[in-house]
This record gives sequence, structure tokens and C-alpha cells, in this order.
Amino acid sequence: MKFLDISSLDSINTALVFENPECRVIGRIETYSFDKKLYKNLEGRWNAQITQSQSVSPEQHSFHNIISPFGPMDQPSSRRTLFNLIATLNASYPDYDFSDVKPDQFTKQPSVPMVCNYINNTLFNLGRAYIVNDLNLWQIVDDIIELDECNVYSFNPDVDSDPNAEDGAIWSFNFFFYNKKLKRISFFTVRCLSINAPLQEDEPLDSFSGSESDIK
Repeated sequence: MKFLDISSLDSINTALVFENPECRVIGRIETYSFDKKLYKNLEGRWNAQITQSQSVSPEQHSFHNIISPFGPMDQPSSRRTLFNLIATLNASYPDYDFSDVKPDQFTKQPSVPMVCNYINNTLFNLGRAYIVNDLNLWQIVDDIIELDECNVYSFNPDVDSDPNAEDGAIWSFNFFFYNKKLKRISFFTVRCLSINAPLQEDEPLDSFSGSESDIK
């Protein structure tokens, strides 16, 4: 995937790293354009599985037993969506390899507004309403990804594949705003850590200089 350096996200991403008396929060929004490189690699693996399973009945076929939010996994379009999400994770977390992540670790969300409301409520509850209201969160995201044309998927990793399962982790979310027409994904991830959790590599020492007095 090709990372798109979008300056309009800078102030939002800065505001998504903060602390309050109970916890530290680290969030970011990154946008990527589709790339065929990983797709071809992963497609080769799936084609090998199809070849191996051609001798079994449809009921026994491995693809018929996969719970997929993308549609039947024996269809190239379904696999392409999965592979684009995996490629986004690999690009966003370069120290991890998500190539073996399964389709059932993703969920297709019912609607874009439902996800936006969930994120809004999370930020409001954390005392960060100004990210939504003053920094025009969704207007900026819409300008980048065209929300009305998106499907939204969430990543629900198991312990072995969760890049946010560090010491002191409390909760996290990972949403992909997927625009097939634009061939673009905006990845919105936030994690919450205990205030006493060890400092992480992606947390600059001065990232928590903003206190509650800075909240608008």
C-alpha cells in the first residue's frame, strides 16, 4: 500500500495522542492507496488452496466454510478486499506481519454513520469533543475518502495478531473506511492504556504535554 501524506490530518493526529488522570490514549488516521504487490502474493496462496480442494464436494470446500464479511471467498473481489485490508495493516504496523489473518477477524459495519457516532461518543467520553467539533474531524475525513461511497470494516484480532495487546492495554478500535471507487482506505485506530503502562515507542516524550486545561 502507498501511504498518502495528507497535511489536513496533522492537527487531528496530534490531538489524538493525549492523557487524562485515568489513561493515556494513542490514536491516528492514515490513508493508503491500493497496491497490487501484496495482493498478488496472497492471491497465490488462495489459488493454491483452491487447487488443493477441487477434489472435495462443495460442502467440504474450504471456501464454503469461511465466514466472510466480504462475500464468498472463492470470488476474486472478496479476496481483493481482504488483501487490501491486510496490506493496510502491514503498512501501518511495519513490525508485524498480518499475512495469515483470517476473514472472520474482520467485521463489516452496518453503516458509516453508526461508526462515526461510535467514534464521536468515544471521543466525547474522553473529553475530546473538540476533535469532532472544532477540528472538523468528519469533514476532513470526508474530503479524503468520500464517506458516502465507503464501506467500513473493523479488525477484531486475536491475542496473537493484536498489535495493541501490550502491557496496560484497556481497549482499542480499528476501523477501515474503504472506498473501492477511489482505490483508497482511511485507517482510524485508537488504543487506550493505563496511566501506569510503560511508554510505547510511538509515544513521544512530549506527546502528553497537553493536559485537561488544553481541552476546548
